Amino acid sequence: MYTRILVALENSPYDAAVLAHVRTLARLCGSAVIVIHVADGWAARNIRHLDLRESEEMRGDREYLNRIASELGEEGLEVDAILANGDPAREIADAAKREHCDLIAMSTHGHRFFSDLFYGSVADGVRHKSDVPVLLVRGSKSGGAGPTM
Repeated sequence: MYTRILVALENSPYDAAVLAHVRTLARLCGSAVIVIHVADGWAARNIRHLDLRESEEMRGDREYLNRIASELGEEGLEVDAILANGDPAREIADAAKREHCDLIAMSTHGHRFFSDLFYGSVADGVRHKSDVPVLLVRGSKSGGAGPTM
């Protein structure tokens, strides 16, 4: 059903929930997995325009992605990793198209109305910018799956 799954990670405990779901789904479908993180610090947002070097935060993000990709690979999954920078929703949607993914998976924080208005929602941006189906998995600060609905 799904041949290539793009998994958006934020380098936080919220990633555990979506990774747990994707591990199972990828095995069932025989899917390749592409993990992506969009670095969003000052250096990441300006790296192209100002010809900057990768920041310490970006190096940490790259190490995190490589560790996750290695773990998934050791479990027998075909996996690639992408470290992007810029607007998270746009970068995720563009990567899904460029990598020929047929599913985008990401965790949500479970914000409520005012938090989403104030902070915005990457998940909401992705679903508006992409034609690829989006699987949203509620995560938690503790790293497990969030409450069931």
